[in-house]
Amino acid sequence: MKFRILPVLGIVLLLLLGYLFLFPVQVDPVSWRPPRAPALEGKYEVNSDLRRVLVLYEDRCHACEDVAIDAQGRLYGSSVTGEIIRFDGSKSEPELFINTGGRPLGMHFDFLGNLLVADADKGLLSIDPAGKMNILATAHDELAFGITDDVEVGRDGKIYFSDASHRFHLHDYKLDILEHRPNGRLLEYDPVLQETKLLLDDLYFANGVAVAADQSFVLVVETGAYRVRRYWLSGSRAGQNDVFIQNLPGFPDGISRGSNGVFWLTLVSPRNPQLDKMMVKPLQRKILARLPETLQPAPERYSFVLGINERAQIIYNLQDPRGKFAQITNVQEYEGQLYLGSLADNGIGTIQRPR
Repeated sequence: MKFRILPVLGIVLLLLLGYLFLFPVQVDPVSWRPPRAPALEGKYEVNSDLRRVLVLYEDRCHACEDVAIDAQGRLYGSSVTGEIIRFDGSKSEPELFINTGGRPLGMHFDFLGNLLVADADKGLLSIDPAGKMNILATAHDELAFGITDDVEVGRDGKIYFSDASHRFHLHDYKLDILEHRPNGRLLEYDPVLQETKLLLDDLYFANGVAVAADQSFVLVVETGAYRVRRYWLSGSRAGQNDVFIQNLPGFPDGISRGSNGVFWLTLVSPRNPQLDKMMVKPLQRKILARLPETLQPAPERYSFVLGINERAQIIYNLQDPRGKFAQITNVQEYEGQLYLGSLADNGIGTIQRPR
């Protein structure tokens, strides 16, 4: 019996090794040495400020990625089900605003009351107050958007949005991070000309977008590079770009403009030391891509929000290591409150804006 089992085990082992080393995968990783992750001390000191988050509408808006607020103060949440739910405090029950038929991520209202939506599957959308949906853009220069991710509107009505990866779709977003190639783009849509313009390409998983209060620049998050990049819209540096803040202690996700010159930046999860070590080893990451998703690195249940001023100085550091409302993906400030979206939890988180 022993001699029969051993050959079988040998064959199984060879098949397993062949799969791990030779099975075709989509990713083509490159070597990258990340900067040493900053310690969670000083400006990043661990605290429990976000443990005070109150969760609204917990039974609605599943994996409520982003929150938008209209001129009447009503909340809108983008759900993993494709639904955009409207929460009106004057009504007892939330209501369905629209189902896009895709995966709505970032949202922002324009000055005409239209809800702009970055839908990972459908592209850049505009939804009028009556709930009629119009697809504004799905590609640029015949290169289709893979993950239309976040959206912001400038004072002149121009729309700034990100395509996280033109190579991968949302269900394969981890593969883009593992590959670490610059597949992301920052784009501008002119609603008058109905044209899309490329502002930046070669971005590492382009994510959250925010425009400065004086409209001089737009920020775009590079989740895969642990940083935020700045593109200058006006002034002597118009058309140029630079790094706004880098070497963050987690995976940055959403960014939005708050009051008093503050940008709210979310870190959806702390950095993974093992993944950082693997980034210099493409073969290991290729093997990792062949493993079942349950064995691949995953975001932690951790809450992390930073308040950053226009000089890229961190003035607010809000955390909750226990992750009462975890994997926060976006923050919207309104009348002294912060409203939080989440990749992992249901409903909308809210907490008073720190003074």
